[in-house]
Amino acid sequence: MGFTRAELESFRDAVVPDLIGDDCRLLFVGINPGLWTAATGAHFARPGNRFYPALLRAGIITRPVDPTSGLSETDTAHLLERGVGITNLAPRATARADELTSGELRAGPERLIQVVARWRPRVIAVAGITAYRTAFGRRKAVTGLQEETIGGVPVWVVPNPSGLNAHDTVDSLAEAYAAPARAVGILTE
Repeated sequence: MGFTRAELESFRDAVVPDLIGDDCRLLFVGINPGLWTAATGAHFARPGNRFYPALLRAGIITRPVDPTSGLSETDTAHLLERGVGITNLAPRATARADELTSGELRAGPERLIQVVARWRPRVIAVAGITAYRTAFGRRKAVTGLQEETIGGVPVWVVPNPSGLNAHDTVDSLAEAYAAPARAVGILTE
């Protein structure tokens, strides 16, 4: 499945529903949906995004997931059965995360508080250190487990899987994503 630039632009400012189930143990928090995600309705769907390959390499999911044309019911069920949920700091779709205003990012924690109160995940993993620093006002934050919680839920900051984050690989992303997954028992090794 492919899209023209004009087709993708027609999804600018669209909102993609969260993917969260009743037994959410590990809630990944993206920055905001990209246009490809908005077009397909599947989080981290842009071709080349390393989110699902990193989940597979880490063992968080046990089979490949290809969201580039949207998630199948089977893929959605697999993610939910594994206790994985996905939401975003900012709900508005853009071509690049840097198109968001700092105000939109700073509104993210309040949105996240509401999501956490509704779904009660056991761990939160925010994908993107720069977005985390801006949204939470933590200029010196580093990746890993944070001191603060959201609604009593531990918060980890993990690298963003976007291809624009060139210094991380599928292997380094898998290692970073495995840490919060171990904390909630999705991974036991």
